Amino acid sequence: MTKLQNVLIIGSGGREHALAWKIAQSKQLNQLFVSPGNAGTAAIATTVPISTGDVSELLKFALANSIDLTVVGPDNTLALGVVDAFQAAGLRIFGPTQAAAQIEASKAFSKRLMTDSGIPTAQFATFTDLATAKTYLTGRRFPLVVKASGLALGKGVYICQTAAEAETALDDMMTQKIFGAAGSSVIIEDYLGGREVSIHAFCDGRTAVLFPSAQDHKTIFDGDQGPNTGGMGTYAPVPWAGEALVQSARQTVVEPILAALAEAGAPFTGLLYPGLMVESGHFNVLEFNARFGDPETQSFMRLLDSDLLEVINACVDGRLADTTVKWSNRTAVTVVLASGGYPGKYAKGLPITGIDQAAALPDIVVFHAGTALKDGRIVTNGGRVLCVSAIGADLQDAQAKAYAAVKLIHFEGLQYRTDIGAKGLA
Repeated sequence: MTKLQNVLIIGSGGREHALAWKIAQSKQLNQLFVSPGNAGTAAIATTVPISTGDVSELLKFALANSIDLTVVGPDNTLALGVVDAFQAAGLRIFGPTQAAAQIEASKAFSKRLMTDSGIPTAQFATFTDLATAKTYLTGRRFPLVVKASGLALGKGVYICQTAAEAETALDDMMTQKIFGAAGSSVIIEDYLGGREVSIHAFCDGRTAVLFPSAQDHKTIFDGDQGPNTGGMGTYAPVPWAGEALVQSARQTVVEPILAALAEAGAPFTGLLYPGLMVESGHFNVLEFNARFGDPETQSFMRLLDSDLLEVINACVDGRLADTTVKWSNRTAVTVVLASGGYPGKYAKGLPITGIDQAAALPDIVVFHAGTALKDGRIVTNGGRVLCVSAIGADLQDAQAKAYAAVKLIHFEGLQYRTDIGAKGLA
C-alpha cells in the first residue's frame, strides 16, 4: 500500500484554495496544511500562520511536521529560492528552482531566452536607465507596451498609446518605483494584436503534459477597460483555441523553453504557464509564468478528472511520461469578486454574506481568495476576495450558472466583470 502523504500548500489566494480543494479529494492524502491560507482553506486544511516569503520558517515547519510534499503557489516564494532550500534539506517540493523560476521573475531573462531559442515573441528592448529608455521612444510606432521586468503581482504592464503615456509609465516604474525593485529594469516591446490565451503544462524537467486552453480577463472593467489586475475571471477550454493550437504551443514554445532551461543548467520541474497572443492563426509569447495561474487554476481544478496529488508526485519524481492526465469534456467559468477600489486602495474586514447560498447551487464551488475569519464571520481581506466557479455542458451553460451564483453574494463595494466568457461566445 502506498504511504499516505502529509502535504503543505504555500499561498493564501484563490489558486491555493482550488489546489487544496482538489488535493483534499486524493486517496493518497493523509494531512493537508496551507500556509498562510484563508477562510476557505481553513475549512478543509490546517492553517499554518507563516508568510509566503519566510522560507526559513516554512522549511522548519515542513521538517518538524513530516511534510512529504510541498506545493508552491506564489511566484515570489519561488523567486526567493524555496525549492532550492527544501531540496537541500532532502524534502520533496513541486516548483522550479530559483534559477528556473527566472523565466517569470525576470522578463529580461525570459525575453533573451526566447530570442535565443527562436520562440516567437514581440520585438523588445531592455533598460535600466530612465533617460535611455525615454530616448528609445523617439520615432517608435505606438501603441507600445512598457513592462516591469520583475514580479509585480500581474500589474506591472502598461499599454501605451502615445509617447507621453509611455514616459509616464517609465516614471511610475523607474522613478516613483510603484512596483518596488520589480521596475528597476524595464522592457519596452511592440504591441501585439489578437486574442490572448493561457497555456499550462505540468513539467518534470523533461516531459510536459499540457492542459486545455484557458482565457484570463486581466483588466478591472468590462470590455477590457481600466487598469490591469491579477485577473478578474477565466473560462476553459477556449472554443477557438482547440487541440491543434495547444499542440502547436507544445512544439513551438513549451518544448523549446524546457530544452533551453535544461541546457542553461536549470531544468524546469513544476507548472509552466506561457501566455500567448493569437492573431490570424499565428501566436507570440507575451510572457512566461513559473506557477499555476490565478484565476486559471480555479477553472482548471473543476475540469481535472485525474488525482492532482498523483500527477504532482509524478512531476517531482520525474515519471510524468508514464502518467495519464484526464480532463472533463465540460466547460468551466470562474468570476472574481473584488473589493471596491481594487486594483488600487481598498478596505478590509467587511462582512460577506451569501457564500453558502451560492455554493449550494448545482455545479458551483466558491473559492476564497482575500478572505479571513473574524469573530466567526467571513470578512474581506484582500483585493480579489472570492472566485465563483461553475461547470456546465458548454460555455453558455457554465457562464449562466456562474453569474446566477455571483448575484447571491454581497459585501460593501463588491465589484466584478459581467463579461467573463463573452469572447468565447462571440
